[in-house]
Amino acid sequence: MINGPRGTKDILPDTVAQWTHVEKVIRELCARYGYREIRTPIFEHTELFLRGIGETTDVVEKEMYTFTDRGERSLTLRPENTASVVRSYLQNKLYAADALVKLFYIGSMFRYDRPQAGRYREFHQFGVEALGEENPAVDAEIIVLAVEFLRALGLQELKLHLNSVGCPKCRPVYRERLQEFFRPHLEELCTDCRSRFERNPLRLLDCKNEHCHALAEGAPRITDCLCDECRVHFTEVQSYLTAAGIPFELDANLVRGLDYYTKTAFEVKYTPLGAQSAVAGGGRYDGLVEEVGGPPTPGIGFAVGLERVLLALEKQELLPEELEAVDVFVVALGEAAQIPAFKLLHELRAAKLSAAMDFAGRSMKAQMKQANKKNARFVAILGEDEVKEASALLKDMKTSEQKKLALKDFVPALCVEVKN
Repeated sequence: MINGPRGTKDILPDTVAQWTHVEKVIRELCARYGYREIRTPIFEHTELFLRGIGETTDVVEKEMYTFTDRGERSLTLRPENTASVVRSYLQNKLYAADALVKLFYIGSMFRYDRPQAGRYREFHQFGVEALGEENPAVDAEIIVLAVEFLRALGLQELKLHLNSVGCPKCRPVYRERLQEFFRPHLEELCTDCRSRFERNPLRLLDCKNEHCHALAEGAPRITDCLCDECRVHFTEVQSYLTAAGIPFELDANLVRGLDYYTKTAFEVKYTPLGAQSAVAGGGRYDGLVEEVGGPPTPGIGFAVGLERVLLALEKQELLPEELEAVDVFVVALGEAAQIPAFKLLHELRAAKLSAAMDFAGRSMKAQMKQANKKNARFVAILGEDEVKEASALLKDMKTSEQKKLALKDFVPALCVEVKN
């Protein structure tokens, strides 16, 4: 037997209802906020992620699924979707339709990482992107949407962490201060952090190594190094969130994991998940469009890991329970009843009723047991007598009442019963 690759998971029929429930909330909420769905390819040219995400990030260095196709092109399964959305925004000239383009997506992402609870090598994200506007009100709208999505699912104990990661004007100052702070401890840092020290020192604050994390205590805060523009922007974002009644906690160590972030950065955490409590995160990326070949264009967005959300919903017992149910189960008794029963099955479905039938020719008792298993509201029974009379018995599974109906009248009569 061949098993699925490590780090992947089948979404089985018994749990699909949980996913569709979450997706329904996503689509209803995004419609209210004016975000339209976009679907991008599952793989892109590797260069898009090298330029967009940053060559010094863990995602690019360690986690991407990259391959060469038959045309000797380097392609990568998307590890995140913001760069893909930006590529599509430029390629398809979405900016021509509106100054502010508001998009959302739901789809599979791929990263090579150690599988753990709620985290897989193929995982699913819901994300939103707003492109074309630098007003801090847009930052606040994005953050409110992320929080409201989780609240709409019924999640409690949410904590919004907020920071500013500055811009290309003020970040070099902070970079130098960070290096000064960590230089005396350079030999104590993990191998990854020693590599990051020169190339991307902001990532030192995001290391999951416990010793590195402890060394980062007392590190300079980026908010102390912000330029006037970034400081004003960050203050206004906080004012908008306060006006919307969204509580937040300033977190100086929140830098996010991708190079394209500028100014606002945020995470929404669900505390019962413990150490890996972040369920949503994002921020502003005003340099990303330009980085992948477009004109200077502001943008901001977030992504939510749906597996982690489902794990959180399970902890709070908020997942809907799927109960298979059909309007009518057709019971065919004997060889002569098979064709008339199948014809009735087809007519029921054509009338937009959900219907099922046993195809194994089992006994009356076995078929009724199957009807109960499928939570059938009604059962249509065709035996030898019914076939001769061109009729069928209709049994109400709630009341156990039954009546005989001519086959020509059966479907219209059942439609009335179902509506009642």
